[in-house]
Amino acid sequence: MIARDLIRIDTSNYGEGKATGEREAAEYVEAKLAALGLAPQLFEPEPRRTSVVARVPGRDPDKPALVLHGHLDVVPADARNWSVDPFAGEIRDGMLWGRGAVDMKDMDAMMLTALGDIIGAGSLPEREIVVAFFADEEAGGGLGASWLVDHHPELFAGATEAISEVGGYSITVGGTRAYLLQTGEKSLIWVRLIARGVAAHGSRLIRDNAVTKLAVAIARIGRREWPLRLTDTTRELLAEIAGVLGVDPEQVSPDELALATGSASGFITATLRTTANPTVLDAGYKHNVIPDHAEALVDIRTLPGEEDAVLAEIEELIGDDIEIRIVHRDIGLETSTSGPLVDAVRRTIEVHDPGAPVFPYLLSGGTDNKSLSRLGIAGYGFAPLRLPAGLDFPGMFHGVDERVPLHALSFGRRVLRDLLLGY
Repeated sequence: MIARDLIRIDTSNYGEGKATGEREAAEYVEAKLAALGLAPQLFEPEPRRTSVVARVPGRDPDKPALVLHGHLDVVPADARNWSVDPFAGEIRDGMLWGRGAVDMKDMDAMMLTALGDIIGAGSLPEREIVVAFFADEEAGGGLGASWLVDHHPELFAGATEAISEVGGYSITVGGTRAYLLQTGEKSLIWVRLIARGVAAHGSRLIRDNAVTKLAVAIARIGRREWPLRLTDTTRELLAEIAGVLGVDPEQVSPDELALATGSASGFITATLRTTANPTVLDAGYKHNVIPDHAEALVDIRTLPGEEDAVLAEIEELIGDDIEIRIVHRDIGLETSTSGPLVDAVRRTIEVHDPGAPVFPYLLSGGTDNKSLSRLGIAGYGFAPLRLPAGLDFPGMFHGVDERVPLHALSFGRRVLRDLLLGY
Protein backbone atom coordinates (compact mmCIF):
# COMPACT_ATOMS: atom_id res chain seq x y z
CA MET A 1 0.00 0.00 0.00
CA ILE A 2 1.60 3.25 -1.16
CA ALA A 3 0.06 5.47 1.53
CA ARG A 4 1.33 3.15 4.25
CA ASP A 5 4.80 3.00 2.69
CA LEU A 6 4.99 6.79 2.62
CA ILE A 7 3.83 7.13 6.23
CA ARG A 8 6.61 4.76 7.25
CA ILE A 9 9.14 7.22 5.82
CA ASP A 10 9.46 9.87 8.53
CA THR A 11 9.47 13.17 6.61
CA SER A 12 8.99 15.48 9.61
CA ASN A 13 9.55 19.14 8.82
CA TYR A 14 10.65 21.12 11.88
CA GLY A 15 10.91 24.43 10.07
CA GLU A 16 13.90 26.76 9.82
CA GLY A 17 15.47 24.42 7.27
CA LYS A 18 15.34 21.32 9.46
CA ALA A 19 13.64 18.23 8.05
CA THR A 20 14.12 14.49 7.69
CA GLY A 21 13.33 11.86 5.11
CA GLU A 22 12.27 13.97 2.14
CA ARG A 23 14.99 12.46 -0.04
CA GLU A 24 13.92 8.88 0.80
CA ALA A 25 10.26 9.69 0.10
CA ALA A 26 11.17 11.40 -3.17
CA GLU A 27 13.20 8.42 -4.32
CA TYR A 28 10.27 6.13 -3.46
CA VAL A 29 7.92 8.27 -5.56
CA GLU A 30 10.51 8.55 -8.34
CA ALA A 31 10.63 4.75 -8.60
CA LYS A 32 6.82 4.51 -8.77
CA LEU A 33 6.66 7.11 -11.54
CA ALA A 34 9.49 5.48 -13.48
CA ALA A 35 7.67 2.14 -13.27
CA LEU A 36 4.79 3.80 -15.13
CA GLY A 37 7.13 4.66 -17.98
CA LEU A 38 7.47 8.31 -17.01
CA ALA A 39 10.69 10.32 -16.69
CA PRO A 40 10.64 11.89 -13.21
CA GLN A 41 13.18 14.52 -12.23
CA LEU A 42 14.54 15.20 -8.74
CA PHE A 43 15.31 18.74 -7.55
CA GLU A 44 17.24 19.72 -4.42
CA PRO A 45 17.79 23.39 -3.52
CA GLU A 46 19.61 22.07 -0.44
CA PRO A 47 20.93 18.56 0.25
CA ARG A 48 18.15 16.05 0.89
CA ARG A 49 15.34 18.63 0.53
CA THR A 50 13.97 16.84 -2.51
CA SER A 51 11.00 17.38 -4.83
CA VAL A 52 9.90 15.17 -7.74
CA VAL A 53 8.27 16.35 -10.99
CA ALA A 54 7.17 14.39 -14.08
CA ARG A 55 4.99 14.98 -17.14
CA VAL A 56 2.22 12.65 -18.24
CA PRO A 57 1.13 13.03 -21.88
CA GLY A 58 -2.53 13.74 -22.54
CA ARG A 59 -4.88 12.54 -25.28
CA ASP A 60 -5.71 16.09 -26.33
CA PRO A 61 -2.50 18.13 -26.84
CA ASP A 62 -4.55 21.25 -27.57
CA LYS A 63 -5.85 21.47 -24.00
CA PRO A 64 -3.81 23.31 -21.35
CA ALA A 65 -1.88 21.13 -18.93
CA LEU A 66 -3.10 20.45 -15.39
CA VAL A 67 -0.76 20.41 -12.37
CA LEU A 68 -1.54 17.57 -9.97
CA HIS A 69 0.55 18.10 -6.86
CA GLY A 70 1.12 16.99 -3.31
CA HIS A 71 3.79 17.45 -0.66
CA LEU A 72 5.97 14.78 0.91
CA ASP A 73 6.79 16.44 4.24
CA VAL A 74 4.66 16.27 7.38
CA VAL A 75 4.56 18.17 10.64
CA PRO A 76 6.35 16.43 13.53
CA ALA A 77 4.45 14.01 15.78
CA ASP A 78 5.02 13.34 19.49
CA ALA A 79 4.52 9.59 19.84
CA ARG A 80 3.67 10.01 23.55
CA ASN A 81 0.36 11.60 22.58
CA TRP A 82 -0.64 8.97 20.00
CA SER A 83 -2.52 5.69 20.36
CA VAL A 84 -0.18 4.15 17.75
CA ASP A 85 3.34 4.71 16.50
CA PRO A 86 2.80 7.75 14.21
CA PHE A 87 5.29 6.40 11.67
CA ALA A 88 4.32 2.72 11.65
CA GLY A 89 1.50 2.98 9.10
CA GLU A 90 -0.71 0.76 11.23
CA ILE A 91 -4.04 -0.50 9.91
CA ARG A 92 -6.68 -0.71 12.62
CA ASP A 93 -10.49 -0.67 12.56
CA GLY A 94 -10.54 -0.34 8.78
CA MET A 95 -8.36 2.76 8.87
CA LEU A 96 -4.78 3.64 8.03
CA TRP A 97 -3.17 5.44 10.98
CA GLY A 98 -0.10 7.64 11.00
CA ARG A 99 1.35 11.08 10.45
CA GLY A 100 0.43 12.05 6.91
CA ALA A 101 -2.64 9.83 6.63
CA VAL A 102 -4.68 13.03 6.33
CA ASP A 103 -2.04 15.64 5.44
CA MET A 104 -1.26 14.55 2.79
CA LYS A 105 0.26 11.18 2.02
CA ASP A 106 -3.27 9.89 1.40
CA MET A 107 -3.55 12.21 -1.60
CA ASP A 108 0.03 11.44 -2.69
CA ALA A 109 -0.96 7.77 -2.85
CA MET A 110 -4.22 8.51 -4.69
CA MET A 111 -2.30 10.52 -7.28
CA LEU A 112 0.12 7.67 -7.93
CA THR A 113 -2.53 4.95 -8.00
CA ALA A 114 -4.98 6.93 -10.16
CA LEU A 115 -2.25 7.59 -12.71
CA GLY A 116 -1.20 3.95 -12.45
CA ASP A 117 -4.77 2.83 -13.20
CA ILE A 118 -4.94 5.07 -16.27
CA ILE A 119 -1.54 4.22 -17.72
CA GLY A 120 -1.80 0.56 -16.72
CA ALA A 121 -4.99 0.26 -18.75
CA GLY A 122 -3.15 1.51 -21.81
CA SER A 123 -4.81 4.90 -21.70
CA LEU A 124 -3.82 8.51 -21.03
CA PRO A 125 -5.46 11.36 -19.13
CA GLU A 126 -7.52 13.75 -21.23
CA ARG A 127 -4.93 16.51 -20.95
CA GLU A 128 -1.24 16.62 -20.13
CA ILE A 129 -0.55 16.31 -16.41
CA VAL A 130 2.37 17.88 -14.57
CA VAL A 131 2.57 15.64 -11.52
CA ALA A 132 4.63 17.04 -8.67
CA PHE A 133 5.53 15.95 -5.15
CA PHE A 134 7.02 18.90 -3.28
CA ALA A 135 9.29 19.22 -0.29
CA ASP A 136 8.92 21.79 2.51
CA GLU A 137 5.23 22.64 2.18
CA GLU A 138 4.79 22.57 5.96
CA ALA A 139 7.30 25.42 6.31
CA GLY A 140 5.96 27.60 3.51
CA GLY A 141 7.51 25.87 0.48
CA GLY A 142 10.72 27.91 0.33
CA LEU A 143 12.69 24.73 -0.40
CA GLY A 144 9.90 23.13 -2.42
CA ALA A 145 7.17 24.58 -4.63
CA SER A 146 8.22 28.20 -4.19
CA TRP A 147 11.84 27.43 -5.08
CA LEU A 148 10.80 25.44 -8.17
CA VAL A 149 8.50 28.23 -9.37
CA ASP A 150 11.34 30.73 -9.00
CA HIS A 151 14.15 28.59 -10.45
CA HIS A 152 12.42 26.14 -12.80
CA PRO A 153 9.18 27.71 -14.03
CA GLU A 154 9.59 25.75 -17.29
CA LEU A 155 8.46 22.65 -15.41
CA PHE A 156 4.94 24.06 -15.34
CA ALA A 157 4.86 25.49 -18.88
CA GLY A 158 1.45 25.24 -20.51
CA ALA A 159 -0.43 24.63 -17.25
CA THR A 160 -3.36 26.87 -16.32
CA GLU A 161 -4.93 25.02 -13.38
CA ALA A 162 -3.81 22.87 -10.46
CA ILE A 163 -5.36 20.34 -8.10
CA SER A 164 -4.04 19.55 -4.64
CA GLU A 165 -5.05 19.12 -0.99
CA VAL A 166 -7.56 20.24 1.66
CA GLY A 167 -10.70 19.85 -0.38
CA GLY A 168 -12.76 17.06 -1.87
CA TYR A 169 -13.61 15.36 1.41
CA SER A 170 -17.22 14.82 2.37
CA ILE A 171 -19.14 16.58 5.12
CA THR A 172 -22.68 16.13 6.43
CA VAL A 173 -25.09 19.08 6.48
CA GLY A 174 -28.57 18.50 7.85
CA GLY A 175 -28.34 14.80 7.05
CA THR A 176 -27.11 15.43 3.49
CA ARG A 177 -23.64 14.36 2.43
CA ALA A 178 -21.80 17.02 0.43
CA TYR A 179 -18.25 17.55 -0.79
CA LEU A 180 -16.07 20.63 -0.30
CA LEU A 181 -14.09 22.00 -3.22
CA GLN A 182 -11.38 24.38 -2.05
CA THR A 183 -11.47 27.42 -4.33
CA GLY A 184 -9.52 29.90 -2.23
CA GLU A 185 -7.08 30.33 0.65
CA LYS A 186 -6.53 32.91 3.36
CA SER A 187 -3.31 34.89 3.45
CA LEU A 188 -0.58 33.98 5.91
CA ILE A 189 1.69 36.27 7.92
CA TRP A 190 4.02 34.69 10.48
CA VAL A 191 5.57 37.30 12.77
CA ARG A 192 8.08 37.28 15.61
CA LEU A 193 7.52 39.76 18.46
CA ILE A 194 10.55 40.86 20.48
CA ALA A 195 10.37 42.73 23.79
CA ARG A 196 13.46 44.12 25.49
CA GLY A 197 14.00 45.14 29.06
CA VAL A 198 16.52 45.14 31.92
CA ALA A 199 18.28 41.95 32.99
CA ALA A 200 18.37 41.62 36.76
CA HIS A 201 18.08 39.36 39.78
CA GLY A 202 14.62 37.88 40.15
CA SER A 203 14.19 39.39 43.60
CA ARG A 204 14.46 43.00 42.45
CA LEU A 205 11.71 45.48 41.65
CA ILE A 206 12.06 45.79 37.87
CA ARG A 207 9.28 47.58 36.00
CA ASP A 208 11.06 47.39 32.65
CA ASN A 209 10.43 43.64 32.41
CA ALA A 210 10.59 42.18 28.90
CA VAL A 211 8.36 39.23 29.78
CA THR A 212 5.64 41.49 31.17
CA LYS A 213 5.71 43.78 28.15
CA LEU A 214 5.49 40.83 25.78
CA ALA A 215 2.67 39.22 27.77
CA VAL A 216 0.59 42.40 27.50
CA ALA A 217 1.17 42.57 23.74
CA ILE A 218 0.25 38.99 22.98
CA ALA A 219 -2.81 39.18 25.24
CA ARG A 220 -4.05 42.11 23.18
CA ILE A 221 -3.55 40.15 19.98
CA GLY A 222 -5.07 36.94 21.30
CA ARG A 223 -8.16 38.72 22.64
CA ARG A 224 -8.81 40.83 19.55
CA GLU A 225 -12.26 40.10 18.11
CA TRP A 226 -11.77 40.54 14.40
CA PRO A 227 -14.81 41.72 12.42
CA LEU A 228 -16.89 39.44 10.24
CA ARG A 229 -16.23 39.74 6.51
CA LEU A 230 -17.60 37.46 3.81
CA THR A 231 -15.77 36.93 0.55
CA ASP A 232 -17.62 35.96 -2.63
CA THR A 233 -16.60 32.33 -2.07
CA THR A 234 -17.90 32.27 1.49
CA ARG A 235 -21.19 33.93 0.52
CA GLU A 236 -21.74 31.22 -2.08
CA LEU A 237 -20.87 28.48 0.42
CA LEU A 238 -23.24 29.84 3.06
CA ALA A 239 -26.03 30.12 0.48
CA GLU A 240 -25.48 26.46 -0.47
CA ILE A 241 -25.59 25.39 3.18
CA ALA A 242 -28.75 27.42 3.76
CA GLY A 243 -30.35 25.79 0.72
CA VAL A 244 -29.70 22.30 2.08
CA LEU A 245 -31.04 23.31 5.49
CA GLY A 246 -34.08 25.06 3.97
CA VAL A 247 -33.41 28.37 5.73
CA ASP A 248 -32.99 31.97 4.61
CA PRO A 249 -29.27 32.87 4.69
CA GLU A 250 -30.24 36.48 5.49
CA GLN A 251 -32.03 35.34 8.65
CA VAL A 252 -29.38 32.97 10.00
CA SER A 253 -25.97 34.20 11.09
CA PRO A 254 -22.89 33.16 9.09
CA ASP A 255 -21.39 31.55 12.19
CA GLU A 256 -24.52 29.47 12.73
CA LEU A 257 -24.54 28.31 9.11
CA ALA A 258 -20.85 27.43 9.33
CA LEU A 259 -21.46 25.38 12.49
CA ALA A 260 -24.03 23.34 10.56
CA THR A 261 -21.13 21.73 8.65
CA GLY A 262 -20.14 19.78 11.77
CA SER A 263 -16.47 18.94 12.03
CA ALA A 264 -15.65 21.05 8.96
CA SER A 265 -16.80 24.14 10.86
CA GLY A 266 -13.36 24.35 12.47
CA PHE A 267 -11.99 25.33 9.06
CA ILE A 268 -15.01 27.25 7.83
CA THR A 269 -15.68 29.52 10.83
CA ALA A 270 -12.05 30.66 10.60
CA THR A 271 -12.70 31.90 7.05
CA LEU A 272 -15.35 34.38 8.18
CA ARG A 273 -12.77 36.75 9.70
CA THR A 274 -9.07 37.30 10.35
CA THR A 275 -7.40 35.12 12.98
CA ALA A 276 -4.23 35.96 14.93
CA ASN A 277 -2.98 33.31 17.33
CA PRO A 278 0.14 33.50 19.52
CA THR A 279 1.77 30.08 19.18
CA VAL A 280 5.26 30.11 20.74
CA LEU A 281 6.81 31.93 23.74
CA ASP A 282 10.54 32.07 24.48
CA ALA A 283 12.11 33.94 27.39
CA GLY A 284 14.60 33.48 30.16
CA TYR A 285 16.89 30.68 31.26
CA LYS A 286 16.65 30.52 35.10
CA HIS A 287 13.98 31.00 37.74
CA ASN A 288 15.77 33.83 39.56
CA VAL A 289 17.02 35.77 36.53
CA ILE A 290 14.89 38.44 34.87
CA PRO A 291 15.74 38.16 31.15
CA ASP A 292 16.63 41.17 29.04
CA HIS A 293 14.44 40.03 26.15
CA ALA A 294 11.43 37.85 25.38
CA GLU A 295 10.05 36.61 22.08
CA ALA A 296 6.76 35.26 20.76
CA LEU A 297 5.59 33.84 17.44
CA VAL A 298 2.16 34.77 16.12
CA ASP A 299 0.29 33.02 13.30
CA ILE A 300 -1.86 35.56 11.43
CA ARG A 301 -4.33 34.50 8.72
CA THR A 302 -6.12 37.27 6.88
CA LEU A 303 -8.74 37.28 4.20
CA PRO A 304 -7.40 37.94 0.68
CA GLY A 305 -6.51 41.60 0.24
CA GLU A 306 -6.48 42.52 3.95
CA GLU A 307 -2.84 41.74 4.66
CA ASP A 308 -1.50 45.28 5.01
CA ALA A 309 -4.45 46.57 7.03
CA VAL A 310 -4.28 43.68 9.49
CA LEU A 311 -0.52 44.00 9.91
CA ALA A 312 -0.95 47.72 10.64
CA GLU A 313 -3.52 46.90 13.32
CA ILE A 314 -1.24 44.28 14.86
CA GLU A 315 1.49 46.92 15.11
CA GLU A 316 -0.95 49.27 16.81
CA LEU A 317 -2.03 46.57 19.27
CA ILE A 318 1.49 45.73 20.40
CA GLY A 319 2.67 49.33 20.77
CA ASP A 320 6.00 50.99 20.18
CA ASP A 321 7.91 48.99 22.80
CA ILE A 322 7.64 45.73 20.86
CA GLU A 323 9.68 44.98 17.76
CA ILE A 324 7.88 43.03 15.05
CA ARG A 325 9.67 40.96 12.40
CA ILE A 326 7.98 39.19 9.52
CA VAL A 327 9.17 35.58 9.37
CA HIS A 328 7.07 34.51 6.40
CA ARG A 329 4.37 36.18 4.36
CA ASP A 330 2.31 34.97 1.43
CA ILE A 331 -0.80 35.93 -0.45
CA GLY A 332 -4.44 35.00 -0.26
CA LEU A 333 -6.22 33.39 -3.18
CA GLU A 334 -9.77 33.35 -4.46
CA THR A 335 -10.36 31.34 -7.61
CA SER A 336 -13.50 31.07 -9.72
CA THR A 337 -16.19 28.83 -8.26
CA SER A 338 -17.46 27.98 -11.73
CA GLY A 339 -15.99 26.85 -15.03
CA PRO A 340 -15.05 23.62 -16.82
CA LEU A 341 -12.89 22.15 -14.02
CA VAL A 342 -15.53 22.81 -11.36
CA ASP A 343 -18.16 21.32 -13.66
CA ALA A 344 -15.97 18.24 -14.19
CA VAL A 345 -15.56 17.80 -10.43
CA ARG A 346 -19.32 17.98 -9.94
CA ARG A 347 -19.97 15.48 -12.76
CA THR A 348 -17.42 13.04 -11.37
CA ILE A 349 -18.81 13.23 -7.83
CA GLU A 350 -22.31 12.70 -9.22
CA VAL A 351 -21.17 9.45 -10.85
CA HIS A 352 -19.57 8.11 -7.67
CA ASP A 353 -21.99 9.55 -5.09
CA PRO A 354 -25.25 10.41 -6.86
CA GLY A 355 -27.13 13.38 -5.48
CA ALA A 356 -24.26 14.70 -3.36
CA PRO A 357 -23.69 18.43 -3.96
CA VAL A 358 -20.27 20.08 -4.22
CA PHE A 359 -19.74 23.30 -2.24
CA PRO A 360 -16.95 25.82 -2.87
CA TYR A 361 -15.10 27.01 0.20
CA LEU A 362 -12.23 29.21 1.32
CA LEU A 363 -9.44 27.42 3.20
CA SER A 364 -8.32 28.96 6.48
CA GLY A 365 -4.80 27.61 5.93
CA GLY A 366 -2.65 27.52 2.83
CA THR A 367 -1.20 25.16 0.24
CA ASP A 368 1.46 25.12 -2.48
CA ASN A 369 -1.19 26.49 -4.84
CA LYS A 370 -0.02 29.92 -3.64
CA SER A 371 3.39 29.40 -5.19
CA LEU A 372 1.91 28.15 -8.46
CA SER A 373 -0.37 31.18 -8.61
CA ARG A 374 2.71 33.31 -9.33
CA LEU A 375 2.78 31.57 -12.73
CA GLY A 376 -0.87 32.38 -13.35
CA ILE A 377 -2.01 28.84 -12.41
CA ALA A 378 -5.41 28.72 -10.72
CA GLY A 379 -5.32 26.26 -7.83
CA TYR A 380 -8.06 24.08 -6.35
CA GLY A 381 -8.17 21.69 -3.42
CA PHE A 382 -9.69 18.35 -4.36
CA ALA A 383 -8.46 15.23 -2.58
CA PRO A 384 -11.70 13.22 -2.85
CA LEU A 385 -12.68 11.14 0.19
CA ARG A 386 -16.10 9.78 1.11
CA LEU A 387 -16.02 9.82 4.90
CA PRO A 388 -18.30 8.48 7.63
CA ALA A 389 -20.45 11.21 9.15
CA GLY A 390 -18.96 10.99 12.64
CA LEU A 391 -15.29 11.25 11.70
CA ASP A 392 -13.65 14.56 12.63
CA PHE A 393 -11.43 14.59 9.57
CA PRO A 394 -10.48 18.30 9.59
CA GLY A 395 -9.53 18.01 13.26
CA MET A 396 -6.80 15.53 12.37
CA PHE A 397 -4.83 18.00 10.23
CA HIS A 398 -1.68 18.46 12.35
CA GLY A 399 -3.48 16.62 15.17
CA VAL A 400 -2.92 13.34 17.00
CA ASP A 401 -4.10 9.89 15.90
CA GLU A 402 -4.28 10.99 12.27
CA ARG A 403 -6.12 8.33 10.27
CA VAL A 404 -8.14 7.78 7.11
CA PRO A 405 -10.63 5.01 6.23
CA LEU A 406 -9.32 2.52 3.70
CA HIS A 407 -12.59 2.62 1.77
CA ALA A 408 -12.20 6.41 1.49
CA LEU A 409 -8.78 5.94 -0.13
CA SER A 410 -10.28 3.52 -2.65
CA PHE A 411 -13.10 5.98 -3.36
CA GLY A 412 -10.63 8.81 -3.89
CA ARG A 413 -8.51 6.73 -6.23
CA ARG A 414 -11.51 6.01 -8.46
CA VAL A 415 -12.81 9.58 -8.42
CA LEU A 416 -9.43 11.09 -9.20
CA ARG A 417 -8.87 8.56 -12.00
CA ASP A 418 -12.18 9.40 -13.66
CA LEU A 419 -11.64 13.14 -13.23
CA LEU A 420 -8.27 12.93 -14.99
CA LEU A 421 -9.74 10.79 -17.75
CA GLY A 422 -12.67 13.11 -18.34
CA TYR A 423 -11.28 16.61 -17.92
